[in-house]
Amino acid sequence: QVQLVESGGGLVQAGGSLRLSCAASGRSFSSYNLGWFRQAPGKDREFVAATRWSGGSTFYRSSLQGRFTISRDNAKNTVYLQMNDLKPEDTAVYYCAADPNSGVYYSTGAYAYWGQGTQVTVSS
Repeated sequence: QVQLVESGGGLVQAGGSLRLSCAASGRSFSSYNLGWFRQAPGKDREFVAATRWSGGSTFYRSSLQGRFTISRDNAKNTVYLQMNDLKPEDTAVYYCAADPNSGVYYSTGAYAYWGQGTQVTVSS
């Protein structure tokens, strides 16, 4: 069993930056694919970014590439999401997730473990 705890969310003005962290406990997730998703009020949860355990490949929602960066520190069992030039439409609850089976990285169904989420609010 893997437990995930996100932190780093908050209120920021448009154009600002935030760094989200997701710490895992329970077991090492060095062999898991890791992802970030977000869910705005009234909308479906959507893919933000992912990183594969093997080779460190990273993937991004196309509209976010260039502003968001995912990284991981397997020694610390932590995955990060650096978010720059934030916009009001980035406002959402952000979730990290872990996939032990190397499934489709952008699909919520591939991820077996989820954190509780952290709120990000971007004011205009």
